[in-house]
Amino acid sequence: MKSLSFMPRFLIVVSCAAFAGVLILASRQPSVHAAGQAPAPTPVQAGAGLFQQDCAFCHGRDAMGGETGPDLTRSKLVLSDTDGSKIAEVVRNGRLNTEKKMPPFHVSDAEMVSLVEFIRARVTAAAAMKGGRRGVDVADLQTGNVELGKQYFNGAGGCSKCHSPTGDLAGVASRHQGLSLERRMLYPEGAKSKVTVTLASGETVTGTLAYLDEFTVGLRDSNNTYRSWFIDKVKKYVVDSPVEAHVEQFPKYTDADIHNLMAYIQTLK
Repeated sequence: MKSLSFMPRFLIVVSCAAFAGVLILASRQPSVHAAGQAPAPTPVQAGAGLFQQDCAFCHGRDAMGGETGPDLTRSKLVLSDTDGSKIAEVVRNGRLNTEKKMPPFHVSDAEMVSLVEFIRARVTAAAAMKGGRRGVDVADLQTGNVELGKQYFNGAGGCSKCHSPTGDLAGVASRHQGLSLERRMLYPEGAKSKVTVTLASGETVTGTLAYLDEFTVGLRDSNNTYRSWFIDKVKKYVVDSPVEAHVEQFPKYTDADIHNLMAYIQTLK
């Protein structure tokens, strides 16, 4: 084998350059390997995954409110929470004493930090939205005249025929606010219909309507027992549907009626 001294000069240069290139590639190898791996998620990204998994079904994918959960970007608790402890308490303990119950979630300390960071990021993003409006505030629905609303409730609206501010509506404005309250005022979701069935014998049975089609009428009586009859085997049946009265009122409302009635209903706390 020839010694290095007998090699042509250009081969010596090329060999040295190649050797240097190997050293450079070797020194770069760890960074090339790192570049091929997915970077670790940021706390906000990790929190986004947790939020979509456990929270989005109520509070919306963007934390701005869903069908059952409030807008967290406007939550007083969220906005006043400087260290994440208030958010953590609600997440871990839930809110089982409210009407729309929130279950507790088992979240580690690291996951909680990520979740709080995501919620705060959504607060920042929401505040930067043009116009600053993302929905309807409770204040937007407080433009009517309370006294005129009360007059409409007891008079032209016919509301007092079925409802009482000290009875079924007592505290309704504490249980519902904003659009939720207005929806219930205009169309009471989940309201149960009553039915009275007159049997062939002349006996009458009254209860909550449980089933009705062209062949069968069914109800639950005062003992919550389900009873049903073939329609052609009874003398008659009469359905009392509270929702129908609200539907019939739709074409009669003026804008002023709705605003005034809403203003009055909001005082029933």
